[in-house]
Amino acid sequence: MAHAAQVKIPATYIRGGTSKGVFFRLQDLPERCQVPGEARDKLFMRVIGSPDPYSAHIDGMGGATSSTSKCVILSKSSQPEHDVDYLYGQVSIDSAFVDWSGNCGNLSTAAGAFAIHAGLVDPARIPQNGTCVVRIWQANIQKTIIAHVPITNGEVQETGDFELDGVTFPAAEIVLEFIDPSDDGEEGGSMFPTGNLVDDLEVPGVGTFKATMITAGIPTVFVNAEDIGYKGTELREDINSDPAQLARFEQIRIAGALRMGLIKTPEEAAQRQHTPKIAFVSPPKTYQASSGKQIEASDVDLLVRALSMGKLHHAMMGTCAVAIGTAAAIPGTLVNLAAGGGAPEAVRFGHPSGSLRVGAEAKQVDGQWVVTKAIMSRSARILMEGNVRVPGDAF
Repeated sequence: MAHAAQVKIPATYIRGGTSKGVFFRLQDLPERCQVPGEARDKLFMRVIGSPDPYSAHIDGMGGATSSTSKCVILSKSSQPEHDVDYLYGQVSIDSAFVDWSGNCGNLSTAAGAFAIHAGLVDPARIPQNGTCVVRIWQANIQKTIIAHVPITNGEVQETGDFELDGVTFPAAEIVLEFIDPSDDGEEGGSMFPTGNLVDDLEVPGVGTFKATMITAGIPTVFVNAEDIGYKGTELREDINSDPAQLARFEQIRIAGALRMGLIKTPEEAAQRQHTPKIAFVSPPKTYQASSGKQIEASDVDLLVRALSMGKLHHAMMGTCAVAIGTAAAIPGTLVNLAAGGGAPEAVRFGHPSGSLRVGAEAKQVDGQWVVTKAIMSRSARILMEGNVRVPGDAF
């Protein structure tokens, strides 16, 4: 019996923020995968090793978590005044689909660095030493991201002393600006799809909770930790080891997705696991992060825990951090109230791995809240480059 040989596809494996992904240049993909569709989805699932009933990704590049089951495509930008188009696919671990409904804020950092590595940025825009401003068009959500990438001797500087909680080793700091992130570009609605800063969210079979539902960075449903029986200091194993609680979170997420107009029926949520995110907030408390580091209540403005692809994230998704910073800047949201109220231009929040600072510029225009920019720092590092191999009949 004949079997298809493996094919080699140029690829780069990169850590960006607290995530990892397999990066491709569009022109390096097999021709049938250079356009959206079944072939591309099948290729990315095979690269990652999904669907995997063992949830281990032994036969692929994935790491069996939402933070490590990701693929990215970069190409010369089709948009004026932009350097690259960045398309992100969140690969499901145990189901056969790729979710294209949102962005990955962490890998946005790596997108800026990879754009330079891959020769997709005009050499005239890259200084010999200093900072290269990479203008990224985020194709999933039709938004602009500006990455300030450090350059040494004409190349991306990856090493440095910038420390990011949730990442083991220090690296060079990359500053990200998310421009006008208060609309996801897909639904076309306002930053608060329900029209309210806080809603009573009825979750069938679970209860009714106060919720802030916001579209900034990524659609996110925020609830109070106390309202759902938590303190806000929980670590990953406290949540992910409890299937009943994970199922409850999914029901809250589905109810939020329906109220936000992201889905029309509960059944659609199974094919939209990446968005919206579900997060719970609380006022500052002292706790021990997963690394053993003590996070003092006096060092943070609030605590946030967020779930991604059905599991509590080990740190914080970059896009969710944008939502946190935006909601914190708007008086009256649950995030703002947990942070003590007022109208802060930046907050530092505690997450399972430590803390993170994020800033946002929010204002009211014609009675509607808009955010013009959200800013945070991340880092990125190439882990491996060369070719990824997949069976030729896999896609």
